[in-house]
Amino acid sequence: MNLSHFDAPRYLSVLPLFQHRCPAELDELAQACQVRRYTRGEAVFRSGGNCDALHVVVTGQVKLHAISTAGQEKVIELVGPGCSFGESLVFGERPSSFNATALTDTLVLSLPKDALLAEVSRDPGFALRMLTGLSQRVQNLMDDVEAYALHSGTQRVVNYLLRGRSRDSVRAAGTVSLPVSKATIASRLSITPEYFSRVLGELEAGQMIQVDKRHIHILDAQRLAQHPLQ
Repeated sequence: MNLSHFDAPRYLSVLPLFQHRCPAELDELAQACQVRRYTRGEAVFRSGGNCDALHVVVTGQVKLHAISTAGQEKVIELVGPGCSFGESLVFGERPSSFNATALTDTLVLSLPKDALLAEVSRDPGFALRMLTGLSQRVQNLMDDVEAYALHSGTQRVVNYLLRGRSRDSVRAAGTVSLPVSKATIASRLSITPEYFSRVLGELEAGQMIQVDKRHIHILDAQRLAQHPLQ
């Protein structure tokens, strides 16, 4: 994509945060935005630095992650196209405690802090939509904490494979395509890559799934949902 041809007002108009703005307002917002391409492994921002913009992934994927002093990585969130990140840091006015890194060649649209705060002051509806998004993110983090504290590693893997399905679903088939490497998914689930592969192997041996590289075919969703309970 040629960045000089990127239609920022049109892109903003399809985002839930900005879809109620009129064309003139979208044009004004677009003038304040910056669009940048990040190569795989390039940092959008780093832990300890400042995040002075609301970032939206246009194409590609961004990994939010922390790294311990021993060099171990914990993936906090995977952010895909149309999703935002960094807003909590903008309002919190504290250095970032995590890193944001492009997982693939990624295009990111950034709305600087001054323009973001002006939009919050001008449109209470925008502020409410942003609060709703932040509340959902907090809830997701709370769900993660609950899973790490109360669910075994196997349960976390099964829940990941069945996300979006009812545990009472009797649908026998389906395919989960891993959007990133198994090591990244394992870090997201707070387990080691070796453990993740071992669980997949056990589920495959039990004929509940079939693994084809990054594609995991669910052969029996009902048995899979019951597996950690057995």
